[in-house]
Amino acid sequence: MINQTSENLLNPHIKKLSDKGYKFTWFDWFCLWYPPGWLILFNRHWQHYHTDSDGWNWLEYLLFLIPGGFYLALLIRWLRLRCRLPRRQFDEFEPKYQLAFREEILTVIVKDYFHAELQQLENLPQTGPMIVAMNHAGMSFPWDFLSVGYLLSKTREWVVQPLANVSLFEHPWMVWWLPSGWSKVLGGVKAEKDDFEAAIKEGKIILYAPEGLRGPIKGWAKRYELQKFDLSFIQLSDRYQIPILPVVCIGSENLHPFAVNFRKLQRLVRLPFLPLSPLMFVFLLFPSMGVWANKSNLRYFIQPLYTPEINADKLSRTVVYQKAQQLREKLQSQINQLL
Repeated sequence: MINQTSENLLNPHIKKLSDKGYKFTWFDWFCLWYPPGWLILFNRHWQHYHTDSDGWNWLEYLLFLIPGGFYLALLIRWLRLRCRLPRRQFDEFEPKYQLAFREEILTVIVKDYFHAELQQLENLPQTGPMIVAMNHAGMSFPWDFLSVGYLLSKTREWVVQPLANVSLFEHPWMVWWLPSGWSKVLGGVKAEKDDFEAAIKEGKIILYAPEGLRGPIKGWAKRYELQKFDLSFIQLSDRYQIPILPVVCIGSENLHPFAVNFRKLQRLVRLPFLPLSPLMFVFLLFPSMGVWANKSNLRYFIQPLYTPEINADKLSRTVVYQKAQQLREKLQSQINQLL
C-alpha cells in the first residue's frame, strides 16, 4: 500500500495501472541470473504496465542473449521503426509505477543480489522533505543510488527521487536500451540547476551525489577518496530550510572493479564517463549488460542530520564552500573508519 505521504505526491493525470502485478516467469528468473538478461527484465516489466509499440519484441530479446546478437537486434528494431528513434510517449513521474518497479523488480535485485542494508537507523528521520547526500562510485549503472532509494522507500514508505545525469534521460544509447522516458517515469530529476531547485522547492526527498560526476570518474585507484563537493546542495538546503541526510555507502566501488575512465573515447561518444576494465571485453559482445553490475555487498551508514542555518542568504560563497568541505571531511573520516 502507498501511505498518505505517497498519495499526496501522486500525479492525478497518470492512467490507472493494471490491477494484476507483474509475475516472474522462469524466463525472468533466467534473465535475473544471466547478466545480458537484465535489460530484458526491465523492458518486459515496463511493457506489462505501458503500451509501447516502439519497444523491444521477443525476437530481439532472444538475440540479446547470444554474443553479438544485440547489434542484430538493434538493426532489426531500427528497420522495424522505419529508421527513426523510438517515440517519447511518457514524460511524467509515475509514483505508482515506481512502487510497482520497486516491489516486483528491485526487491529481488537489491536483497538477493546486492544484499543491500541500511545501518545506523537511529539517525534516519521519520519524514521528509530532505536531501539525501551520498558518496558515489562504481563507474556503472547507478545501482548504489537505486538500492539506497529502495531501502529508504521500504523503511519509511517515502517517495524518493534521484538527481541523475542528463545522459540517463537523453543520450541515444539510453533511448535504445531502455523505454523512452524510463528515467523520468521512475522519478529521476535531471542534474541541472533549475530542475534541482524546483524539486527542492516542492519539498521532495531527493537523492544527491555531492561529488557529481567526479565520483564515478575517479575510477578504481581513487575509489575510497571523496572528490570535491559541489556547493549547490548546501546553498539550496540553507535557502529553502531543507535538511541534508548524509549517507556513506561502502561496496559501490565493487560494482565495476578495476575500471578507469577512458577520457578521449568518453568525449567522442558524449558520455559522462566511459570505464575501461576487463569486463568491457564482455560488454562488447553483450551490450545489453549496460544496466548490469558486478555482485557486491552494499552497506549504507546513515549519518546525523545536517540542519540548515537561518538567514542563509547572507552567507558568502566562501562560507558555503567551507561548510561543504567540512561535510566532505566528516564523510571521508567515516569511510576511512569503516574500511
